[in-house]
Amino acid sequence: MLLSDEEDINRITNYFSYEHFYVIYCKFWELDTDHDLFIDREDLSQHNDQAISSRMIDRIFSGTVTRGTAQKEGKMSYTEFVWFLLAEEDKRSPTSIEYWFRCMDLDGDGYLSMYELEFFYEEQLTRMEQLGIETLPFEDCLCQMLDMIMPQEGNRISLRDLKACRMTPIFFDTFFNLEKYLDHEQRDPFASQRELDEDGNEISDWDRFAADEYELLVAEEGNNENMERL
Repeated sequence: MLLSDEEDINRITNYFSYEHFYVIYCKFWELDTDHDLFIDREDLSQHNDQAISSRMIDRIFSGTVTRGTAQKEGKMSYTEFVWFLLAEEDKRSPTSIEYWFRCMDLDGDGYLSMYELEFFYEEQLTRMEQLGIETLPFEDCLCQMLDMIMPQEGNRISLRDLKACRMTPIFFDTFFNLEKYLDHEQRDPFASQRELDEDGNEISDWDRFAADEYELLVAEEGNNENMERL
């Protein structure tokens, strides 16, 4: 289907629709507190109620996933935020898997070792203990992750291994996103998550997120307008 063939551009999910742009820009503007069109490490750490670990935030700002050559020291541009948000909200897509794999591959050898997994999981354990949440020892967590990913080369995980697995959101969130990790713990990971659009195509995690966030933003804007009339 071509863009010119569709009357409602918001139904085209192969491109950024107005709804997608609106959601991304509002998320960026919310974090960009001084509105200089850049966000720093502290700004990004506030994303989604500080769900992402500080160790992962450090990796993002280390330049390991920076696209292009014009990087402002210690800052993330709007374009870089777009890549971040897409990766954060759709951890099944190949591009997102590559994004987070590069962040977790500390030594850049093309594999995630037990050391690297433990490095990120340590902070998750600390945060859960601070919140009084029952924790899972790293050894037990590692066994679960290896059983889920089934790496081809023993106890180290390759990019190919992750791309072959349909449960990469659970894997990544376990190591650096506490809120989503706890959400996964409340659900059956093997339950079907397929949701189809009007044409019978599977809706991606990103499209689902963007649609839900757009509805919330529109509702919030409507409530604000009603308050102003009072």
